Amino acid sequence: MTSPSSVVENPGSWAKKPLLFTAPTKELDPAKRSLSVLQLFLAGLRSQLYVAGAPNVSIKKPLNAFLGELFLASWSEGDSDTKLVVEQVSHHPPITAMHISADGIRADGYGRVEMTFNGNINIRQMGHAIIHLDKFDEDYLVPLTDVTVRGFLSACLYPEIIGTYTIVSSSGYVSEIDFSGAGIFRGKRNCFEARVYHKDEPKKHCYKLSGVWSEGWKIIDSKGKLLETYTVDPETSADMHIDPVEQQDPRESRRAWGEVISALEQGNYRDASHAKHEVEEAQRQKRRDEKLQGKSWEPLLFRSVLGDEHQAFNRLAQGTKWKLHDHETKGVWRLDDEALRRMQKEDGQITI
Repeated sequence: MTSPSSVVENPGSWAKKPLLFTAPTKELDPAKRSLSVLQLFLAGLRSQLYVAGAPNVSIKKPLNAFLGELFLASWSEGDSDTKLVVEQVSHHPPITAMHISADGIRADGYGRVEMTFNGNINIRQMGHAIIHLDKFDEDYLVPLTDVTVRGFLSACLYPEIIGTYTIVSSSGYVSEIDFSGAGIFRGKRNCFEARVYHKDEPKKHCYKLSGVWSEGWKIIDSKGKLLETYTVDPETSADMHIDPVEQQDPRESRRAWGEVISALEQGNYRDASHAKHEVEEAQRQKRRDEKLQGKSWEPLLFRSVLGDEHQAFNRLAQGTKWKLHDHETKGVWRLDDEALRRMQKEDGQITI
């Protein structure tokens, strides 16, 4: 059930489609920009949640990231380029922070994951992402969904999202997504319906979407005209660019977990388990050494701020049911832009 990749790679679900990520920057109509952000959110769910799987292939659990683990990657598609920076900023509880940048747009987010089991695996995610469009000075508050893993009886595990979520824009437009999922005896997996409307006219939609988030959906305008049929095709993702493993910093994910990944890809689970134990024991030893030396670990690229200082969230969430939960995520995590600007790599070592 273990995937040959770490949880720090999951935030790449938006970055791996640069044209889709930058699409909101090219729309002059704020309603269309909200639709573009909604499309990005939906299109990223399959690669984010179907880890090492597909709608007909059982998903797997990603490797738990160690404290300070990094993932640095970029993608190119057409005239659009995206860059991704991810850091595991806490191990207990597990919190991952991410930043994606492209020309005229950035996304900053963080999340804490909790898992419980009651016949299904229930995954609760605390945190959010904020997408900022430079040209329009516009922000979007994007949720992290709770997920249920089903399929234990059929031995083909799959993720399901249940409930209603909203994406709120500073332009006044709201995207409301209702995830219905599949019932035990009937219904198709991963079903949803969504609509885009202005907060001043909540009963008057600009766009409606319906379909299956892991496969595709239809987009209809306010007059009932079919605008687009979107197909989710993981094979169309842009090629990912990362440094060769031998040139990576020891904290970078693919280098740190290299032996584990190799063993898992070969189906050698005994060697994978042994290599995984060695990585985890080395991390525990680092924490013991820091304690003896009176040192405390500090994140490299992200900083935590108090929830009251998170102006964008507080402004966008006003009048909604959104809660920050900053007391459960060790504050609100944001990229230290100056640290990223100063970051250098020489002989496989990252310095700030």
